[in-house]
Amino acid sequence: MNPLGVVCFVALVAAGALANQSQDYSPKPSQWLKPNELEATPSLNELTFEQLENMPLEKGAKLMRKLYHLSQIDYSVSPNFVPSPSNVPVYIFNSKGEKETCNLNNYVNIAKEKPTFGDQEVTVFITGLPQSLDDVKKANTKLIQAYIQRYSQKPEAPQGEDQSRWDNEKPVGGHLVVIDLGHAITSVERYATLDVKETGKMIAKTLAELERECNVDLEDIHVIGQGIGANVAGSAGKAFKDITTHKLDRITALDPASHMGKDPKVLAGVSRGSARFVDAIHTSALGMGTTRRVGDVDFFPNGPCQGVPGSRNVIDAQARATRLFAESVRPGNSRNFPAVEASSLKQYRNNDGYGKRTYMGIATHRDISGDYMLEVNEQSPYGKRTPAHKQKSYHGVHQVKTENY
Repeated sequence: MNPLGVVCFVALVAAGALANQSQDYSPKPSQWLKPNELEATPSLNELTFEQLENMPLEKGAKLMRKLYHLSQIDYSVSPNFVPSPSNVPVYIFNSKGEKETCNLNNYVNIAKEKPTFGDQEVTVFITGLPQSLDDVKKANTKLIQAYIQRYSQKPEAPQGEDQSRWDNEKPVGGHLVVIDLGHAITSVERYATLDVKETGKMIAKTLAELERECNVDLEDIHVIGQGIGANVAGSAGKAFKDITTHKLDRITALDPASHMGKDPKVLAGVSRGSARFVDAIHTSALGMGTTRRVGDVDFFPNGPCQGVPGSRNVIDAQARATRLFAESVRPGNSRNFPAVEASSLKQYRNNDGYGKRTYMGIATHRDISGDYMLEVNEQSPYGKRTPAHKQKSYHGVHQVKTENY
């Protein structure tokens, strides 16, 4: 078992033991929660995102874990919400920061009209929380600004490199497509009951159309998912392969969510194999996120935690993954987050990792796998920018070519 999944396993083992007493027996929450705890737990239609945003981190994280485990007892939360494509806004940004507003129904036609679309990189960002939340809006804005800089500015030398070697480099160039799924997730109940598989299929059809109609090379498409949007991105990747017979090139999961509403007989969400390469950043593994390894490479800043340092609440904690990735996208910052393969933060701090090193973010190496640990700052800049611990791997001196990502 993945060492990072032990926490969730222990939390469920008591319920599992009760369930094994009889084939038809489903333990009720009253049998493993104290009456006052059960009474104080709000239902999904009573809890709001605004309440979570105003709740202390520890309290919010414990509540979300409790709701998740309750939902897994008898799978009582059904995945029955699929947003209408016309209710999912899509924003297309070019390298000048100019924005085109459309929706999931028509964004491919809008993109096709742009003369340079598909000639360079195309990044698709699937949001997972509504931008009416201040922490989400700020994080998403940082990511959009970072990509505009990436596509418009000449690359800068990563820290420790001679800038003269980068002087002749040209801007990466490209377009950012924001599929604002979070706009349709207006409540915690919708968040919990989102049909990840069907929503992923809906988005996959548009991605297949985007590749075909806009002549975008697969190697130039990078899909990024935020929170529950990361789960949708994974399902979209699987559906994309069913439609086109080939995989998306890369999916990045920004604090993939613990999904409450799911069919136990259906494998949905993001996982290794959803794309040719899947990387994940877990910033609230013990809150709204998951401790489960979902990618080829999973990063745990400050280890599996309720929220990375500086997080004020569970919404902020989940949005931190977006902020960290955004920092790595900005020119010159691709190596801000050196990480070491390790199964715990203690092992990382004791210089007792497995000797492999990579960078979390846009410049993650694609020929490694496993769980990676690092530490981040409470405020921007979040990357400590310090060399990772002593390494045995050639990645310690590997030269990152940003234009390949």
